[in-house]
Amino acid sequence: MNKPIKKLLIANRGEIACRVIRTARELGVKTVAVFSDVDRNAMHVQMADEAIHIGPAAASESYLVKDKIIEAAQRTNADAIHPGYGFLSENPEFADLCAQNDVIFIGPSAKSMNAMALKGAAKKLMEDADVPVVPGYHGDDQSDDILASEAERVGYPLLIKAVAGGGGKGMRKVYGPDELKGAIEAAKREGQNSFGNPKLLIEKLIEKPRHIELQVFGDHHGNVVHLFERDCSLQRRHQKVVEEAPAPGLSDAMRKAMGDAAVKAAEAIDYVGAGTVEFIVDVANGVDDAPFYFMEMNTRLQVEHPVTELISGQDLVEWQIRVSEGHELPYSQDEIDGFKEGHAVEVRLYAEDPYNDFLPATGTLSLFDPFAVQNDDQRIDTGVNAGDEVSIHYDPMIAKMIAYGNDREAAIDNLIALLETTPVTGLRTNRDFLISALDNNTFRSGDVHTGFIDQEADGLLVEAQPSNRDYAIGVAAILTNRDTSSIASSDPWDQTDNFRLNDTFVETFTFIDTEGENISVSATISGGTYSVSIGEQSYVFDDNSLLDNDFVFTLDGHKCGTKVELLPHTVALIGRHTLVLERHRTLDIDDDDADGPGAITAPMPGKILDVKTWNGASVERGDPLIVMEAMKMEQTLTAPKAGIVSELSVKADDQVSDGTILLKIIDDETS
Repeated sequence: MNKPIKKLLIANRGEIACRVIRTARELGVKTVAVFSDVDRNAMHVQMADEAIHIGPAAASESYLVKDKIIEAAQRTNADAIHPGYGFLSENPEFADLCAQNDVIFIGPSAKSMNAMALKGAAKKLMEDADVPVVPGYHGDDQSDDILASEAERVGYPLLIKAVAGGGGKGMRKVYGPDELKGAIEAAKREGQNSFGNPKLLIEKLIEKPRHIELQVFGDHHGNVVHLFERDCSLQRRHQKVVEEAPAPGLSDAMRKAMGDAAVKAAEAIDYVGAGTVEFIVDVANGVDDAPFYFMEMNTRLQVEHPVTELISGQDLVEWQIRVSEGHELPYSQDEIDGFKEGHAVEVRLYAEDPYNDFLPATGTLSLFDPFAVQNDDQRIDTGVNAGDEVSIHYDPMIAKMIAYGNDREAAIDNLIALLETTPVTGLRTNRDFLISALDNNTFRSGDVHTGFIDQEADGLLVEAQPSNRDYAIGVAAILTNRDTSSIASSDPWDQTDNFRLNDTFVETFTFIDTEGENISVSATISGGTYSVSIGEQSYVFDDNSLLDNDFVFTLDGHKCGTKVELLPHTVALIGRHTLVLERHRTLDIDDDDADGPGAITAPMPGKILDVKTWNGASVERGDPLIVMEAMKMEQTLTAPKAGIVSELSVKADDQVSDGTILLKIIDDETS
């Protein structure tokens, strides 16, 4: 018997909450948002029909508190809860709690989730269902001796993984016995801290793997189908960066074999709702008939579901809602097979620095337009707008940028165009890196695998540097903005027409390059024409206009344009690359507060997990000193030089702010 959903609470935030609200609105279903202290004015709160405050910023005190979510549903008389992804989406206790309180949980049963929750047990279940799995050890005995002996049996290189892990957490590559002990300690610690479970499994490391997953769907009537595969091989730190559908280069036979295996996996656990069966494909000898192995099943909607929607023409959130109401799946597998058309590519736009080991970033978005799409085949899924803050409390993803094309090449070109026309400023992002990755010849050829970024690092991880021409454009933008403001004012003291009785007016601007050196730029100004000089090079700008960050100008007779952002101390030029030109300014720094050459500082706000040294310890360059966690990522801070540890100021479990001096390395005067 079908039970219609009239009001839906979304137990999530950000992009996925907004995504669910859009479909619910189209179906005529009322929505309820929940929000923490820092999300009070967030986009998902503004979009929903109702909103309930559920606690402080920390997810452990708000979005992860099951009772608060249930209470919010009861207060608003919500019929159902959509968990999104992350947070409580794969929590079987929460699914049971919903059932106990007569609230529909839009997802699989607790039993199905439990079957796939621990990777070791899931692999045994898949073996029994005749689904291929990676050779390894999935046993209960977690003693160091057993793990070491099983590692020898499996053979190096291998992969250590937290059984309850996900998103690259609790995962370490090990290339030899000397690395094993440290990898086990780190993986156990991450497993305990992130999932409350330190148990590990060992797998043979596939050295040139592709990550291919199948979107599966089941209903309450025993029907299970798949909606094609997605390739998610381009990753950093085991987390996906680029996703596409269909996967490039697969034969029809291999597609069918993987689809059949995915359906078997879902049927083995009586799966209901949207899920993803993930496979690792060994392409060391090419993709043709390459062996593939079950890796894990995500018992929820995936971040990358939009690419499946674009090639199938289906709304997967609508499917989730209909199935949860008791409806049968709308189509059979044969019908679905006929839907596939074209190609779709998605990238995850993150607040992070790709040129500094993809370190997460925080800050306020000053320029960002979530409605920047130029055509019907482009899509931006986001939960933020200009003026919103990317904080330390949640994942640093700003948006999902998605594009469709009749073929893979057209989809890639369309996505690059979307990125190029979407400025993102105010904090470091991976926007430029994404453009470089998509336009990389190896990626365009379809030769993608999980080691792609390391393999192509020389081309991908080199930050664009401003040229003399860029500095000249920056000066022209400053002058045009000044002239535009002058024209708009009737006050004669605001006029900047640069009139001089006896001479031409020349103004000098000073910038600071990436090496800390001054760049001097002079501009000779005559009305609306600027002759800009840097050293021996000169540029003439005229016919200049600046409106809503769009700077249009004629440079030496060539009409051009770029996006700009003018701030008191910086000029940002945004096109294919984002170039931030820093203007010279006087800084008053107390020498006593300046970091010395051996100071170790916190790269961002975070929590100290482990201190591996002590005051007075003698260390060598590269020695691990402090392990900290920030924005869901664990990192080890190492000694920048040889010396003696001094002024160690932190211990495990301390919370530290961005820039906090954690310790210093002083020269060993005895050597």
